[in-house]
Amino acid sequence: MLKKIDLYIIKKFLGTYFLSIVLIISISVVFDLTEKLDNFFENNAPLKAIIFDYYLNFIPYYANMFTPLFTFISVIFFTSKMATNTEIIAILASGVKFSRMLWPYFVSATIITLFSFFLTGYVIPPANKVRLNFEDEYVRKFKNEVARNIQFEIKEGTIVYIERYEEERKQGYRFSMESFEDDKRLSSRMIANRIEWKSDSTWVVKDYLIRTFDGLYESIVQGEKMDTIIPMDPAEFFITAKQAPEMSNPQLKEYIKKQEKRGAANIQAFKDEYYKRFSYPLASFILTLIGVSLASRKVKGGMGLHLGIGIGLSAAFILFSTISSTFAIKGTMSPLLAVWLPNIVFLVIGIALYQRAPK
Repeated sequence: MLKKIDLYIIKKFLGTYFLSIVLIISISVVFDLTEKLDNFFENNAPLKAIIFDYYLNFIPYYANMFTPLFTFISVIFFTSKMATNTEIIAILASGVKFSRMLWPYFVSATIITLFSFFLTGYVIPPANKVRLNFEDEYVRKFKNEVARNIQFEIKEGTIVYIERYEEERKQGYRFSMESFEDDKRLSSRMIANRIEWKSDSTWVVKDYLIRTFDGLYESIVQGEKMDTIIPMDPAEFFITAKQAPEMSNPQLKEYIKKQEKRGAANIQAFKDEYYKRFSYPLASFILTLIGVSLASRKVKGGMGLHLGIGIGLSAAFILFSTISSTFAIKGTMSPLLAVWLPNIVFLVIGIALYQRAPK
């Protein structure tokens, strides 16, 4: 059962956390508005779209992004204040073990973690889609309508290649489709100068030639136009790493599974995004442990020293996470290891600080 001192710590923790988030988001909105105000006027962005399509979706995205950092800062701030006021000494002197004192901290961290996980996996992705579409239309004025060098496996043993696909005309150029037997032998090959999308998986191939191989024999079929079923959607040609944050957890998992089955090589960014959605919220627990262990000792420098060390550790965590994510996206490190490595390293730091904390 939670006692009065537990409720006191939880109230302090969550109150400081939400106040910090509100302050930093307010500052972020002001700076972002100042930076993009000229773009809004130049591109005639409607006020309703600015408020509801952009900033209403801007707030949860950046609030969640700052969650581990401000969880840490909040813990350092109010715990250091409690230590300065000798409240920590009084709690420990009353017979409460340091490990028991951590429980309300971890209850608060659990609430923040679950909230962050729900936002990251299910609320923010559709919000990101609206926000990024707004930026493409009124800020960057950019829309990619041409895809080049498309190659993937549409089903087991069948590989397609399109040199160029134009979204506006719904046409691809220099198309080829190769099918292989189980023993990796080429069984058929279709080439076409043009391919046009009609609906669902229905495509029209134009100026085509089909070669079918049967042992030492080969048959050739040639024609000007033919309707055929090819299980691929043009929307897949334009999916880039930028779209990873727009997918919910189930969508991202399904996309990664589908692309792995197709043999796609450019899915590191999607894996990095997927694994981050589990590791990043859990970082709140690790940073809470570090914050309590660090700030619970009453020192000469007081809150200022604790905040300085806390900000330094926060910067180190963010830098470490950014560098490891870069390694994952570049393919020089496993995305799973790269995403969890900062948590593992800082967990070791947290355990070391816990051992040195006042008992």
